[in-house]
Amino acid sequence: MRSLVSSSHLQLAAFPLGTVGWILCTISMGLVDWRVWHVDNTTVISSGVAWVGIWKVCFISYLYVSPGYEEQFCHKFKAFDSFVPREIYAAQGLLLVAMILGLVALTVTVFALRNIYMGIADKTIVRFFLVGGFFFIFSGLCVLIPVSWNFYSVAHNESIAFPPSYHMPSSPVSQEVGAAIPVGIIAVILLLLSGTFSLSYIPPVISNTITQF
Repeated sequence: MRSLVSSSHLQLAAFPLGTVGWILCTISMGLVDWRVWHVDNTTVISSGVAWVGIWKVCFISYLYVSPGYEEQFCHKFKAFDSFVPREIYAAQGLLLVAMILGLVALTVTVFALRNIYMGIADKTIVRFFLVGGFFFIFSGLCVLIPVSWNFYSVAHNESIAFPPSYHMPSSPVSQEVGAAIPVGIIAVILLLLSGTFSLSYIPPVISNTITQF
């Protein structure tokens, strides 16, 4: 049992890293500020700032509330809205896939660590770590694609043809990266690191055999 435990320090570290990465992936998906738009027309968007997420767009307005008050208005993106750019659709689908893959990776990693700390030495430990490692890496890649794509859109100040009912201009004066993208980048790093640690597991028997040579 001692040799099993001593052979899995990296894999034990993979679990908390993967857990934090999975949580950050979930947080990133829920945040509305993927892209922060600065607009010049403040008639409706009173603060001159709008937040574009992957599920909705929000802004602060004083127009429809009592004087001295403010309210955040949000317009949710509907399924198959033609004006929604491809990078937002990709983010919606890939982040959902990333959440599922990350959850599966965490589950199989827990089973593998359970067997190790219970002293159960069998081939399933290697298989669990392999499955967990691949799923962690695939989950990280599913986050990396939309994060990179939306970062590219921000860097090139790309526009979105919002319908008139959204009270949003099609192009901002400027835009910047919102909090969701850095959170997603950290999630990618942790998930890929966790997957690498899981895949690097070498059972004690194999390790001893290599040492003899």
